[in-house]
Amino acid sequence: MRISPALLLALWPVSFSSQAVAHPHIFVDTRFEVLVDAQNNVTHIRVSWSYDDLYSLLLAEDFDIDQDGDGTLTPKETALITGFDMKWIPGYDGDLDAISAGRKLKLSAPMDYTADMTDGIITTTHLRAVEDAPTLTETLTLKPYDAGFYTAYDVTQPTIITGGVGCRENLITPDIDAALEEMRTQIAQLDPNVDLEGEGFPTLGEKFAPTIEITCPAI
Repeated sequence: MRISPALLLALWPVSFSSQAVAHPHIFVDTRFEVLVDAQNNVTHIRVSWSYDDLYSLLLAEDFDIDQDGDGTLTPKETALITGFDMKWIPGYDGDLDAISAGRKLKLSAPMDYTADMTDGIITTTHLRAVEDAPTLTETLTLKPYDAGFYTAYDVTQPTIITGGVGCRENLITPDIDAALEEMRTQIAQLDPNVDLEGEGFPTLGEKFAPTIEITCPAI
């Protein structure tokens, strides 16, 4: 059963209400495009982030855009927000694990980024080159997540596979019950006076992350 990030937030146990329980503040619907060459080697990954309606509204206010409230942007307004989420600090991995043959792939910094608003939802895209272009006869695994779970990522649309021959996608949804139980266990082990917002949960975000597997036959 798929559970949206908004519903997931509503599932935080009431028994934890006496503490400032760590939970997502930003919800992102993620979509991928995997670019594959004629030999079924993955060369690039395009990432799309659609921010939740509340965060999109906050961004619109911060950048002073969509003043007419029609949920769309003028070319000038689009230029104002393009790249706002691409100013990555050193070491930031773009909240994405890309793994092939048991090896975490090295991805380039974001490039060719865009931004737009549709029906009040801000969506941005960026392209990342894959170092060494591994063949997809070995499964490519994509897992979007924020380790500290400040941002919650969901995948609700199929991955686009551009190029390649006979490539297929498999979407694996997270085990919500198991992830919630692990959250309970981590909280129970903390000092009651700890600042959960500041403490964070360094492995929690991955437990709630969807997983996408891309496989192509040998050529």
